[in-house]
Amino acid sequence: MEDVPTETAQRRATMKDVAARAGVGLSTVSRVVSGKGGVAASKVRAVERAIRELNFSRNDFAHTLRTGTSATIGMVVTNISDPFFSALVSGVEERARARDQLVLVASVTDDPREAEHIIRRLLERRLDGLILVAPEDADLKFLQEEQRAGTPIVFVDQPPTGMDADLVVVDNEGGSASAVRHLYAAGHRRIACFAHVSGRYTSVRREDGYYRGLREVGLPTDPALVVSVDDEVDVCTEALLELARLPDPPTAVFSTNGRTTKAILGAQRLLGSHLALVGFDDFDLAVLMNPPTTTIVQDPTAIGRAAADLLFSRIAGRAGPTQRIILGTRLAERGSGELPPAAP
Repeated sequence: MEDVPTETAQRRATMKDVAARAGVGLSTVSRVVSGKGGVAASKVRAVERAIRELNFSRNDFAHTLRTGTSATIGMVVTNISDPFFSALVSGVEERARARDQLVLVASVTDDPREAEHIIRRLLERRLDGLILVAPEDADLKFLQEEQRAGTPIVFVDQPPTGMDADLVVVDNEGGSASAVRHLYAAGHRRIACFAHVSGRYTSVRREDGYYRGLREVGLPTDPALVVSVDDEVDVCTEALLELARLPDPPTAVFSTNGRTTKAILGAQRLLGSHLALVGFDDFDLAVLMNPPTTTIVQDPTAIGRAAADLLFSRIAGRAGPTQRIILGTRLAERGSGELPPAAP
């Protein structure tokens, strides 16, 4: 029986490794794995024993059966209905099509157990790599074994906890600071921050950017001006009412994500409020608001492209330390950050 190279223990076993361990041809292994029959019982037992010993995962892709690769990558996002994540997927698919690769996309909720289950199910397909936006509380330690087995993994939007992996994020702090500087330049000296509750990684960093912006323009921090909200109109309405009761209420609001920005717009309409507003994340109807909404724009399609390029470079064999790519943002000035005209 032909010996299997010792490095097999350090990487994912392939069909060739199973054939070598079992002492049979590759076509025999293929027939056993695919259940086609026509193989002597002794050879079936040898192949099945080799599969167990090498921890080889059965799969349904003919290409994988022949070569040990699937020409398929996986992608997990937390809410594919969100325009940000749909554009992110589009960027990944663009790069994959150029390489004649397939992208299997799964959308998960914020339930960490569901996320872990879905990721495990994807990995059973013997993917060539994985791009992952995972819920913050998901226990992803099991992915370390996948990394050691040779599956490249790239995280997007937020880093994983407890493991080292390639990462693509945007400059959350810098974008938020630029929003504060813009509002200050427009004449505002009392600027509130509405920090979204879900997605703590981005929320915390954008709030940090808000404080950084205040320092850069010389404004004091006031905890009364910082509120944690979700993306419900009624919650934002109550928050605006509380801010209006302050002895020195704000004249402007910075919002840390697009869903919260839209909820604030709805709340302002209900209250007849005219606070200036700059929101992190652009959205399709921003230019149609009255006044049009100034936003901090990140490019999710570019983020997807960067993540895919990083993953495919790993698949192609690039070694070396993990990479952290930080993409910039830009201010789309549209008028909502201006001071309202003085009463006659």
